[in-house]
Amino acid sequence: MTSSMKNIAYALLAAGFLGGAYVTALDIEHVDWLWFGIAAVAAIAGVILAKRADKAHATSGEMLKNNRDKLNESLDNIVRELESLAEGPEKKGETMRDWIDDALRPDLRRFAEARQSMVHLYGLQVYADIMSEFAAGERYLNRVWSMTADGYDEQAKEYLELATAQFEDAKKGLAAAGSGA
Repeated sequence: MTSSMKNIAYALLAAGFLGGAYVTALDIEHVDWLWFGIAAVAAIAGVILAKRADKAHATSGEMLKNNRDKLNESLDNIVRELESLAEGPEKKGETMRDWIDDALRPDLRRFAEARQSMVHLYGLQVYADIMSEFAAGERYLNRVWSMTADGYDEQAKEYLELATAQFEDAKKGLAAAGSGA
């Protein structure tokens, strides 16, 4: 149903814009405001329907369940990878940058793509708390990447520990929100 509503919305939007352009192009000195108004109403109705279709899709039970799973899996993977790095052989320079790009970026991206569902699942305050921790962890990882590129591997190690703590806090917050939901 959402797909057909979205198709209708886009058709109304296109018809409204094209109709408005056509009406204004018929006569450059006199615009038939009635037809232009009808075209504008069609375009506005298309925008409203598209927004409603997007909201219906974003808040559907299946989408929320899938995104909840993505959020949890992504944070679990990030924390597990960071902990395994701390236990394994030390990585420096290009090896560290490649590891961040290969082991962490896909889960960072996946979490970011699913983050809006947290608002619908747990509320705005939980979203803000978890995203604050996540964003801080991501910033620390970006600093680690930059520091290793500039040859400051010892300082990068400190920021890696800070990133791990931030992601662990985000994971705990998400787990607490999930158990209360």
